[in-house]
Amino acid sequence: MSGWLAIAGLGPGDDRLVTPEVSATLAEATDVVGYIPYVARIAPREGLTLHPSDNRVELDRARAALTMAATGKRVVVVSSGDPGVFAMASAVFEALEGREDWQTLDIRVLPGITAMLAAAAAAGAPLGHDFCCINLSDNLKPWDVIETRLRYAARADFAMAFYNPRSASRPEGFVKALATLLEECGPDRLITFARAVSTPDERLSTVTLGEATPEMADMRTVIIVGNSATRRVGRFVYSPRSVR
Repeated sequence: MSGWLAIAGLGPGDDRLVTPEVSATLAEATDVVGYIPYVARIAPREGLTLHPSDNRVELDRARAALTMAATGKRVVVVSSGDPGVFAMASAVFEALEGREDWQTLDIRVLPGITAMLAAAAAAGAPLGHDFCCINLSDNLKPWDVIETRLRYAARADFAMAFYNPRSASRPEGFVKALATLLEECGPDRLITFARAVSTPDERLSTVTLGEATPEMADMRTVIIVGNSATRRVGRFVYSPRSVR
C-alpha cells in the first residue's frame, strides 16, 4: 500500500513551535484529520482536503484516517502539543487493535512541544526534577482514580502538571482537586496557572495553594504544582536538580 498515516503534534499554539518534521509532513499530505480548532491551524492548499470533527469522536476520527491511508492517501492526524500526551496517537493505536490489515500500514508518530513543557519554560523550570502529568478530566476515567493518583503523586513529592482542569460542564472536579492538593501538600506549595501559553492570549500566574481558587483555571490552562523544594528566584519558579 502506498498510503501512509502520520500522527503529528502542532505544539502549544505558536506556529514557530511546530517542528520542521511536522511542517514537511503536512506539505506532503493529501488529507488532514483532527479536532476542529486544530485543523483550522492548517492552511488550505490545492490537493489537500481538511477533515475537521468534534472532540468526542476520537476513535471514529482514527478509523476514518486509517481507512483513507489504506486506500493510498497520505494522511496526517493532528493534535495540539504532542500527539502522545492525552491526544490522538493512543486513539489511532486503539483503532488498530483487531485490524491486521491496518497494522501493515506505514504509520509514524511525529512528536511536538507539549503545553506542559511550554508552560514550564514560560515559568522557569518547575519540572526541573522528577515530575508526573495527570489529566483531570473525568470523561474517560472515574473521579476516584484521579483522586488516588493526585494523592500518591503528592505523597511521592513529584512536581505535577495537570491538563484539562476545569470545564463549564464539570467545574466541581477542579474544586475537589485543589482541596486534595491542599490537604496533601499544605498551603505554601507553589502552583502555576499557565493559560494559552505561546499565543497572544498567554497569561501566567504563580501563587501558593492557599491562595489558589478554582476560577483561575479553564480548559486552556495547564497547571503546574511544584514539589516541596520548588521555589521562586526573581520572577521565575524552579525545582532544584538535587534532593537533600
